[in-house]
Amino acid sequence: MKAAHEPIQRPRGAKLLVVDAKGRIRHADRARLADFLREGDLLIANDAATFPASLQGVHLPSGGAIELRLAGRRSLRVDDVREFTAVLFGEGDWRTPTERRPLPPLVHTGDEFALGPLRATVLRTLDHPRLVQIRFAGAPDAIWSGIARHGKPVQYAHMPEALKLWDVWTRVAALPVAFEPPSAGFVLDWALLSALKAKGIAFGTLTHAAGLSSTGDELLDSRLPLDEPYCIPPSTARAIVEARARGGRVIALGTTVTRALEHAAARATLMSGPGVADQKIGPHTKLAVVDAIVSGTHEPGTSHYELLRAFARDHVLLAANAELEAHGYLTHEFGDSVLIENAMAIRRESRADAARSGALPAFPVA
Repeated sequence: MKAAHEPIQRPRGAKLLVVDAKGRIRHADRARLADFLREGDLLIANDAATFPASLQGVHLPSGGAIELRLAGRRSLRVDDVREFTAVLFGEGDWRTPTERRPLPPLVHTGDEFALGPLRATVLRTLDHPRLVQIRFAGAPDAIWSGIARHGKPVQYAHMPEALKLWDVWTRVAALPVAFEPPSAGFVLDWALLSALKAKGIAFGTLTHAAGLSSTGDELLDSRLPLDEPYCIPPSTARAIVEARARGGRVIALGTTVTRALEHAAARATLMSGPGVADQKIGPHTKLAVVDAIVSGTHEPGTSHYELLRAFARDHVLLAANAELEAHGYLTHEFGDSVLIENAMAIRRESRADAARSGALPAFPVA
């Protein structure tokens, strides 16, 4: 697969690879996504807006240039903006691939960074010299202002031009909490939403602080995704119960939606409200909520691909990858898409029939 190198969210001719619950593979125009969903289904998107999480600055003890990429927070609260997990890079910029960026200066607890109008202190290193917990000085309003004025969206070396903030906002972007765009949501437009409504497919949202997709360091990348806060509105939790009751499926628009929903249902009751997704989803995960996922195309070995292994067996994903390669699908944030049904969806559908007949309870919600 080749990287998409233009920041066009809904390009003409975008492709969709469909993998059904039996492992059968089809190719389609991505604009026809609604054709592969059913009346009664529920599509859930991440409405997080992407904020400018890349900050250039100076490591004050050494005078060395750094790039600090914000990568994690404890909550989605607007006033909880002083402390972040961050990944450090040495001098240079996005034109150099992350894996070839020089290392940052060696940092220690108590070191300070000057980041344009912002000042930050290292609270501690997190078992890796490039992964740190920092604290910004100042009031929340001043910190947000400094990030807005000095920060840039996380950039990618495969893009010939720098991304603008509006390039990485989806059509449903709301609270600015995502460190990188929840890019599966780039498929959304009014035409798709109208097609969903016409077909009797419900639509809902949640908010999840999508994190960094890559750090350029194999050891750090193995720790991705980091802990990520989310919030599920009561209306979305109710919509899931209603979809299940009518025999519909829950379709996650992206890996972040999957992660939030599965974490919220970890105790067998789907909890609305805030949470922090701290789990990894992979081939041994039994999905409790999500019946299918719409995602970008991902390469084996990445954390996003590992999550897809919860939906389909490895031989099916390998066959799908071969199809992606053979048909010239584009990868990365502005690339093509896949729709993968959960291999357990067939069994779930039989359970849904039983729930409708009263033999089984509907999916619980709290």
